[in-house]
This record gives sequence, C-alpha cells and structure tokens, in this order.
Amino acid sequence: MTNNPSIPLLPPIAPGTAADLGIPENCVPWPLDANPDRMVAGGPAPDLANSLSKVNALGPWDWPDKPVVFISDLHADAESLLRSLVAARVILRTGQGLDDFELTTFGRGCQIIIGGDCLDKGPSNLDLLDCLASLMRAGPDIVLLAGNHDLRLYLGLQSLTVKRGSLNAHMFVRMGKKVLPLLREVFDRHVDWQRQEPGLPDEKACLRLMIPGKKWTKNFPAMAARYLNEAAVRKEMRRLRKKTERFADHAGEAGLSIRQLYAAALACRDLFVEPSGRYAWFFRSMKAVHQSGSLLFVHAGIDDSMAAQISAKGITHVNRRFRKESRKDPFVFYSGTVANLMRTKYRDIDHPLTQRGVDELHLAGVKMLVHGHVNRHRGQELNTKHGLLHLEADITLDRHSRRSEGLDGIGTGATIIHPDGNIIGISCDYPHAKLFDPHQFLKQHGLT
Repeated sequence: MTNNPSIPLLPPIAPGTAADLGIPENCVPWPLDANPDRMVAGGPAPDLANSLSKVNALGPWDWPDKPVVFISDLHADAESLLRSLVAARVILRTGQGLDDFELTTFGRGCQIIIGGDCLDKGPSNLDLLDCLASLMRAGPDIVLLAGNHDLRLYLGLQSLTVKRGSLNAHMFVRMGKKVLPLLREVFDRHVDWQRQEPGLPDEKACLRLMIPGKKWTKNFPAMAARYLNEAAVRKEMRRLRKKTERFADHAGEAGLSIRQLYAAALACRDLFVEPSGRYAWFFRSMKAVHQSGSLLFVHAGIDDSMAAQISAKGITHVNRRFRKESRKDPFVFYSGTVANLMRTKYRDIDHPLTQRGVDELHLAGVKMLVHGHVNRHRGQELNTKHGLLHLEADITLDRHSRRSEGLDGIGTGATIIHPDGNIIGISCDYPHAKLFDPHQFLKQHGLT
C-alpha cells in the first residue's frame, strides 16, 4: 500500500456527482486516527494489532468472488439509499423518483448487502421500502439482513395474531414511539377510516388489545427469568413501564386516537405479515447472517453459541433457524441467541462472545465481522471485540439521526469489498475514502 492519497480503486463516477453528494473521490490508507481509542503512540492499539496478526497467521484471506457493497441502517430514508448506491457506483439516477435509476455495469456485477434496520425514524418507511423493491426488481444480486428495528416490527405485529400470554403481551407496545411514524403512514395510505371505524372495538378495548395488563406485570418477571438474566429482566420491566405509561400520549402526538392506532396496526400486520401483503416480501427475503469468504455479515454482532453453530453447521442452518423460530413465540425468539445477531452491543445483558467463540469462527474461516448497528459520525471504523475483527459500517445515513446527532445533510456512503482484498469505506462525513488491506496494513505499521 502506498501513502499516495489518490489510489485509483474507486470506479469512475459522473463529473460533478461526487461533489453534489459530498463524497470523496480519492482513497487514503485506512486512518486509525478516525477512531482514537484504537491508537497507541501513533500506531494501532495492541488488541487490534494482535487480532490482525492472528488472523493473518491463520492463512490467506478468502475474498468474495465479486465486489460486495454493504449499506446498513437506512432507517426509512429512501434518498439516502439512492445516494449511497450512486456513491458506490451501483446506479445512475435518471430522475427524482424512487425508481428513476438504472444499474451500472458495476452494479450488475456486484453483490449488494443491505445490513438491516431499514425501518423506523424517517422520513418515510414506505418510501424506503418501495425504493428497495424497485432496486430488487432491477435484478442485482441483493442480500437483505434483518436488523433489530425490523425485527421488532415483525414480532410486535405478530403478537397481535398469536395467543396473548405472560411472555408476549408486551411485544406490540415494546416497539415504542419509534414505530409510530410508520403506523401513521400506514393509516394515511392504507386505512379507509370511514369504512373501518364502525367495526372496531371502543377505545378502552383497543387499548387492552395492544398493551400488557396487570396480569402480565405480575407474571412476566418469573416467566422471563427462563430466558433473561436478572439485570435484563429488570431493564425490560423498566422499559415497558415507561413505554406503556406514554403509549396513548405518543399516539396523540402522531395524530392518532387509540382506535385509529389499532386500525393502523391491523393494516400494518396485513401489509407485512400476511403472505399476500404488499410488503410481505420484506420479511420473507430476510436473512440473519451472510458469509462471503472470510467475511461474515450480520446486523449487530455475534455470540459463542452462534459462532459454534456457524462453525459446526454453517450459515444455512442459522438462517433456517431464524425463519422457523421468528415465526413462533415473539419474546422467546427475541431473547434468544439467533436474535442476538441483530441486537447485541456486547453488553452484560447480551449473550456473550468469548475467546472460545472467536476460535470457532476462525475455524470456520471467518476473519472479520462486517456489521451496522453502532452508528459512527466519521465514516466506517475498524475495531476488535474479544479478539474478533469488526468492521463497523453504520455511518449514520438517515436524516432523523443526523439532525439529532448534529450532522448536516443527507447521509451518503457505502462499504465496498473487492475480490482483490481491498476494502473501501466511503462516507460523506470523512474527507477521503478509507482503504484497508489486512496484509499491507500490518506492513505499513511494522507489525509483520
């Protein structure tokens, strides 16, 4: 690797497009100073250096057969998706509409991985899904991973269908106020209120159908103790108490009565969960995990149990478990180790990753985890968790998050992984594209 800041590894882009999007047109060797806690006396911190040295010592990396474009945490921002696809040289836009684009030669030849959390926040969940559907119809190779926000919607809607009990009566209200913009959109676009209103239960009955009652409050802690540790149970109770208390207020802030909210929830269930629903493809297409050579793609992270299963049985088995178990008891699934792939932040309440799990992944040929979930403000970052290399690729794309976190404009960027072993991180929040090659990286820092 050279220190030349103009390493020509990005496909060509139309003149002026990069400036319009606020993205870089040149690359620099991956800068660790974007992540100061990974630096020690001008070089990489020992844990990162050791992790890199260890996986390199295990043998050659196995890179994807074709370029991979990873985009994660779109959170209901269709414009950010389109801009990011342009930034990655996957599409050319032909107009301002959600489907006004065409695939480039590069776009037809790459694999696009959408890393989860397509939903919640804004500006429009349904626009994002319609845009994603248009992209899928264009015919590229697309992998759609499940994120925790996506999963919460599915399980919350499913809880309106399955028999209510002490473990699932809270799953709808557990989605919290972040789901209300979607329910408002569904109400406005898909609920015929004048026709449906007379057939709905009264306000109190609708409320009882959506929130947990006193029986749940009494029985949940003991029932949940089978699946969560004591700290996690306490946290769940605190979270649900707060969300339940504010449930009606948040509905009102979204401009919905409780009856209207219930009508929107039923319509949302029909759209997303019923096999014939307009957006049923969204959950039907989802995977929990994807592997391409030495790279493992998930939304959030991994634990020892999943590492062992991937090593012993492969990702097909894990994805089969995901499809089967997510359609059963919502709470039991969300608390389990498969759903941990979509929600872990390696906290004490999460399923643990230890050296044993890292060794299992290394045995399975996995050298790096590529994920979203942990949003960053200066582009992609390299990290290590318990000895496992992590490429953190949630670069804060959606406008809602950017406003709340002090970032300007519409988020734009993508992670491109080339078959020759070069990884490119593009973000409108960093002045250069970041270039990572594991072998050259160690040589650059005198670690080989």
